[in-house]
Amino acid sequence: MLKTGMIVGDRYEVVSKIGTGGMANVYKAKDHKLNRFVAMKVLKQEFREDTTFIKKFKTEAQSAAGLTHPNIVNVFDVGEDDGIHYIVMELVEGITLKDYISKKGKLSVKEATSIAIQVSMGLEAAHSHGIIHRDVKPQNIIISTDGKVKVTDFGIARAASSNTISSNVMGSVHYSSPEQVRGGYSDEKSDIYSLGITLYEMITGRVPFEGETTVAIAIKHLQDEMVPPSEYTPDIPHSLEQIILKCTQKSVDKRYASMGEVIGDLKHSLIDPNGNFVQLYTMDPTEKTMVIGEQDLQKIKQKRAEAPVVTNKRQEAFIDENDLDDDDDEKGGLHRGLEKAMMIGGFIVGALIIVVLLVYIVNMTGLFKGGIKKNPTEQSTAEEKMIEVPNLVGKTEDEAVESVKNSGIGIRYVGEEPSDEYEKGIICYQETEAGTEVPENSTINYKLSSGSALLNVPDVTGKMQGEAEAMLTEMGFVVNVSKSYSYDYQAGQVMSQNPTVNTQAKAGDTINLEVSMGAQYDGFTVPSVVGMAEADAKNALAPLDVVVQSEASETVPAGQVTTQSLAEGVYVDKGTTITITVSTGPADATPIPTVTATGTWKCTQVLDTPIGYQNGVVKMELVQMVNGSPQASTVVEGKQVEFPYQLDLTGAPGVTEGTLYLYELIGSDYVELGHYPIKFEQVEE
Repeated sequence: MLKTGMIVGDRYEVVSKIGTGGMANVYKAKDHKLNRFVAMKVLKQEFREDTTFIKKFKTEAQSAAGLTHPNIVNVFDVGEDDGIHYIVMELVEGITLKDYISKKGKLSVKEATSIAIQVSMGLEAAHSHGIIHRDVKPQNIIISTDGKVKVTDFGIARAASSNTISSNVMGSVHYSSPEQVRGGYSDEKSDIYSLGITLYEMITGRVPFEGETTVAIAIKHLQDEMVPPSEYTPDIPHSLEQIILKCTQKSVDKRYASMGEVIGDLKHSLIDPNGNFVQLYTMDPTEKTMVIGEQDLQKIKQKRAEAPVVTNKRQEAFIDENDLDDDDDEKGGLHRGLEKAMMIGGFIVGALIIVVLLVYIVNMTGLFKGGIKKNPTEQSTAEEKMIEVPNLVGKTEDEAVESVKNSGIGIRYVGEEPSDEYEKGIICYQETEAGTEVPENSTINYKLSSGSALLNVPDVTGKMQGEAEAMLTEMGFVVNVSKSYSYDYQAGQVMSQNPTVNTQAKAGDTINLEVSMGAQYDGFTVPSVVGMAEADAKNALAPLDVVVQSEASETVPAGQVTTQSLAEGVYVDKGTTITITVSTGPADATPIPTVTATGTWKCTQVLDTPIGYQNGVVKMELVQMVNGSPQASTVVEGKQVEFPYQLDLTGAPGVTEGTLYLYELIGSDYVELGHYPIKFEQVEE
């Protein structure tokens, strides 16, 4: 464990310990080279001897250092100093998503969706650089005090996954994908699965799989069906539940292909909460039969009645390797495994026969979108026929079908997307541009407009930050807050916004708010007065309450300041007490009179909560100058106290001043939180 004041890497001064994890401790540190505070993650002692782990740890952390994104905790530096391996990161003041969920129980749909969008954007940026997180969970997501969501711990998960590390070090298995708990290859789709579990927890206040051991939970990820989030949160919108279910499919092929697709559907869900635009692939020979709803059945009947058939959604057959039984005993396992494999093989063969028959029927009867296919005997074998693609954009589906009728090409509906130019139900996009020549029998994909995606940005100027954020989040916007001093607005009041009022923006867009911190703090920066004459020091410290004490010094001439209780550069309230010590010269030059006073001398001052106090065990020591010599005594040790704290101290008779030193037990060491000048008065007995 590092101690306060320790310098690491010749530039990072340890200020305080702010957290601990399975593999590392986290400290707040001052970067003296760039004059800023940072977070420094230091590997625990037990991992410092594993050279393979250290090498991977450095490599991955250096890769993560190349990521710069508003939704990622940026890595500034990676290094080693006398066996201390550390990563220096952006210091984010805030709360982890795990703690936030614990405090609120469940998050609202809009809030959870907004957080998920920001997390997805950070992960998408990492994936575009070839970096997979592999440990996405609420504990690694930070919500800053200004509302920004940031993902942290990039690079550490991959280094850890390549070594033998216990599950309590690697974090919770509650969020691990099936391929991760199986020990197989993981990619960006593993992050998508973990994001889905995280979103599930935000919406329901619980994780989908629980167990007494990590192994039990891992097996549930591999084998058990997840209870739909609507069982715990009945008012969850249909589209958001479908997004969660698609992210958490056990088969990687059934999940979203990329974070970009996740972001697109999350933003779409804010506009069309109960829409049916999420495509779930549930065709699996070992799964339950998929039930077709009445609405979908009517659509199928309607399309079959039309000459050109529009193919709606793609469905795939998939055999999940997790369905193979790993628990067969030594004697009967091979037989049962072969039996099951033969059954699955039968499904595959049957499916292939059906596909071949369908293709044959389609080719012979011409049941494809756009008209009747020519008899193969009439087809020209000399050269493939090319057909010009018509313009479908701006047409209804019926008009589009009519425009390709008997043309030799087909069209296919592939979903909806917002459009500000075309009203709902009108084709707003076609995959192949109009005028392009394509081979005969080609299919042109198109999308329908789901309506306008633009919203009018409301006026939140003058509102308090919490009210403004709630209003904008409810509309589906992402809120970013910056703060500055103002004499015109009270603390917490919104001073300006961008985009401005009545500007049109999309759900998921970021609205920047500037919030007042109130009038600028009226304080005083403490200068150094050591070496000054007493009178000059008092003048330099005029805004403060100066207390003077004297002591002999062999090196500092009489009348000059030897020490000061507040360090140079500290910014304090005007009127704050500062104690300066003035030299009386060598001890034999100015005899110090012996204190002969009697009676009881008491101090009953009140101590405010010290900066950085973590509610731990404290120690207090009193130091007084008695007859020219410092006299120390322990006031409190090994106890927890409540602040503000009422002192009840008895000092040396006749000594009116002293200094109280306050320490807190951090780990196995007491760390000084501050020292305070105190005064004693004689009391009547």
